[in-house]
Amino acid sequence: MASLQDQLLKAGLADKSSARQARQEKRKKQKLKNKNKQDVVDENKVAAQQALDEKKARDRQLNEQQQKEREERSVAAQVRQLITLNSQSKGKDEGVLNFTDNNLVKRMPVSEAVRKLVTQGRLTVVRLDEEYHLVPTPVADKIAQRDEASVIYRADTKAEDQAASEEDDWYADFEIPDDLTW
Repeated sequence: MASLQDQLLKAGLADKSSARQARQEKRKKQKLKNKNKQDVVDENKVAAQQALDEKKARDRQLNEQQQKEREERSVAAQVRQLITLNSQSKGKDEGVLNFTDNNLVKRMPVSEAVRKLVTQGRLTVVRLDEEYHLVPTPVADKIAQRDEASVIYRADTKAEDQAASEEDDWYADFEIPDDLTW
């Protein structure tokens, strides 16, 4: 079956130049149509890609936030476990241990032996759920690495602070006379 153009040429109703011109116009129209169609498709692709990129960014941000929350919960669980496993007995309520927490003086009833251990720096006061516990100082170091706010009172750091403040005293260079009578 021959095309309409071939049939018109055979019948003598059209010549070769008009056929060629018709083919060229048809090709131009097809190119313009494809070009316009391609632009529309490209705009859709660009919009779809942009929406996909925005979704990926939101998902990435959400994943980072969830990961951060998981890490915080993990650290809190580690601190809780360290405190509960290493909590020391306070002994009988023979004496009182005074310490500061957020500029408030707190009192904990402890035995004299436990109070000496705390003042020597062997035990440290830590907080877990608004309760105070005594843990060994090396364990308190591990707790401080994870959550500094959980460690409330350490005698060894307080002694270092006192030593540093004694060095800063301007009158430390003056000698005290031996024959001074009070």
